Amino acid sequence: MLKLANPMFYPLAVLTGGVTLFVGVRLGQLPSPFMIPFAAGIAVAGASFLRSREPEFLELDNPALEREILAVKTSALALANQANGLNLAAQKLLNDTFQIELLATVSISCDHVSQLPGKIDTLVFNLHNTNSLLSIEALQQQLTEVQKKLPSSSGVAKRHLNQLADSLKRNIQLAQEGEDSRLARIINIATLIQDFAGVLQKLQTRLRTSDLSDSEQINGLQLIADELSSLSENLDLLVRQ
Repeated sequence: MLKLANPMFYPLAVLTGGVTLFVGVRLGQLPSPFMIPFAAGIAVAGASFLRSREPEFLELDNPALEREILAVKTSALALANQANGLNLAAQKLLNDTFQIELLATVSISCDHVSQLPGKIDTLVFNLHNTNSLLSIEALQQQLTEVQKKLPSSSGVAKRHLNQLADSLKRNIQLAQEGEDSRLARIINIATLIQDFAGVLQKLQTRLRTSDLSDSEQINGLQLIADELSSLSENLDLLVRQ
């Protein structure tokens, strides 16, 4: 039997409920008094299902890893909520000023981050079904992807990629020495989440204070948005199975 769960802790469930409400009211022309509780029920059911996939206890035989995973899950949820807020603000501000390219960069990055809690849940779920050691082959593949991006990157994006490459090299060495490299991987994700939160905050502040008719200030915002996009790609790489 499924236990009821708060949809606010499961962005995917909230999104499903929102889409259901939109389709029912806008496209199906169904009355709002009927669709609102129905959509809420869909969100609760979705959250309960997602919760049912989570183990009651992590039981990964590594207390430090379990603590770090719980912290990362909390940080990922907070980041997803922050990204959703920025996305809504950016759509209002940038649509009004027709800054379509900048809006597209911000929206794509924020959409990726809104999916992060679900991806981390999947990652944790899969950790229960794998050996304690990450595949050296998989780590090497991640490192190869990062190294391919380095020649075409510059500035802050290049610095982040170099940091990620160094971390992956350490993980490979840990795995080769027979150590549990899962903790290093989760710490890498936690570090990138903090970096992403800082860039999101910087972009939120600059959006509020910049003159969106000034091309120089728009270029500055685009640079921050590009940094956001680079971090989003790096996060996707780390949580990918």
